[in-house]
Amino acid sequence: MAEQKTPEVKEVSVEARLKALYDLQRVVSEIDKIKTLRGELPLEVQDLEDEIAGLQTRIEKYHNDIVDLRKRIEAEKIKIEESRAKIEKNTEQQNNVRNNREYDALSKEIEFQNLEIELSEKHIREYTAEEETKMADMETAKQRCLERNDDLVQKKSELNEIVAETKQEEERLRVKALGLEEKIEPRLLTAFKRIRKNAHNGLAVVSVERDACGGCFNKIPPQRQLDIRQRKKIIVCEYCGRILVDHELTLERDAEQSSAAE
Repeated sequence: MAEQKTPEVKEVSVEARLKALYDLQRVVSEIDKIKTLRGELPLEVQDLEDEIAGLQTRIEKYHNDIVDLRKRIEAEKIKIEESRAKIEKNTEQQNNVRNNREYDALSKEIEFQNLEIELSEKHIREYTAEEETKMADMETAKQRCLERNDDLVQKKSELNEIVAETKQEEERLRVKALGLEEKIEPRLLTAFKRIRKNAHNGLAVVSVERDACGGCFNKIPPQRQLDIRQRKKIIVCEYCGRILVDHELTLERDAEQSSAAE
C-alpha cells in the first residue's frame, strides 16, 4: 500500500509578511481617513441622544413631582374642610353647654382647628410655590429638549449624508482588509492590531525616512537600517514599537497598487 504524502505547508517569507503588513496598513489607514471625514459627528450625535434622554428623564420627574404636589394640596384642602366642619359643629355645641368647663373645652378645640386650618393654608402656599417652580423648570427642560432634538435631526442628517457618500468605499476597503488579514499569521496580526491601537495616528507599520522612524522620528542606527533593507526579519522601532519597513518596499507596493487600480 502506497504511503500517503503529507501536503507541504508553504513557508511565507519575511519579505512577503512585511508586504502584507504594509498593504494592510495602507487599507486600514484609508478607512481611518473616512472616519476622519466624518469627524466628531458620531460622538456629537451620541452626546445629543444622551442629553435628550437625560432631559426626558428630568421632565418625567418634574411631572411626577407636580402630580404629587397637587395631591398634597388637595389633601390639605380636605383637611381644611374637615376642620371647618368641626369648628361649625363645636360652635353649635357651645350654645348648648351646661357649664364653663365644657365651653372652654369646645373653645380650645375650635382654636386648635383654626390652627390646623392655618397650617394647611401654609402648606398649600408652599406646595403651590414649589409647583410653580417645577412647572417653570419643566417648561425650560421641554424647550431645551425640543432644541436638542432639532440639533440631533440636523447632525444625523449630516452624518447620514457623509456615511452614504463613503459607505460603499468603506465596505470595499473592509473586505480588502479582511482578505489581507488572512494572509498574515495570527500572532503577527495580533501584534499589528495591538501596536495600531496604541499608536495615536493608527500607524503600526512605518517606513524609514531620512534615517529615522516614520512614526516617532527617532534616528535608526545604520546597521539596523541595513537589516531592515534585507527584509529577513521583522524589526520594530526600539522607541515606539512600530514595525519598520524600508522605503523601497513602500515604493514597490505603492507602484503595484497603482498599476492594479488602472
